[in-house]
Amino acid sequence: MKKLMSVFVMALLLSATVFANDDEKKPVKKAADKDIVELAAGTDFLSTLVAAVKAGGLVDVLKGDGPFTVFAPTNDAFAKLPAGTLENLLKPENKDQLVKILTYHVVSGSIKASDLENGMEVETVQGQKIKVMLSGGKAMINEATVTAADIEATNGMVHVIDSVILPEM
Repeated sequence: MKKLMSVFVMALLLSATVFANDDEKKPVKKAADKDIVELAAGTDFLSTLVAAVKAGGLVDVLKGDGPFTVFAPTNDAFAKLPAGTLENLLKPENKDQLVKILTYHVVSGSIKASDLENGMEVETVQGQKIKVMLSGGKAMINEATVTAADIEATNGMVHVIDSVILPEM
C-alpha cells in the first residue's frame, strides 16, 4: 500500500507538471527538473510548507545548490498542530522560531530512503539530530511517518511526512 501511495504521489507530481504547461513552446519541467522550492510550490498538499518557507525567508537557501534532504510536512501535518500555532509562527516577530522548526526538517546531503537505517540519527541544518525508525515497511522520522519517499529535485531529495517534527527549543 505504501509503495502504491508513493507511486501515486510521484505520478501526481509528474502529471501536474505536464498539464500545468499552457505554453507549448516551453519545455515541460518534470519533478526531477525542479529544485526543492519549485517542486513544493507545484504540489497543492505542500502549500502550507511553501508559505512557511517564504515567511521564514528560506526560499533562496532551499533553491541553492545543496544537495539537501527535506522531510516535507503536508498541509494536514501542519493542521495537526495545536490551534493557533501555525498562525503564531508565521508572524514576523516569531521568524526565528519558525526558521528553527523549518531547518529541523532539512539535512545537508541527498539521502534516499534506501540510505536510512533503523535507529540512525542524522544531524539537521538546525543543529539537532532527528531519529530514524524503520518498522513494518514504514520509515519514521521522530514521530512522523514518511508517506512518500525519494522525490528527486535538482538540488536534493524530498520525503513527504505526515507530521511536523519539532526540535527542542
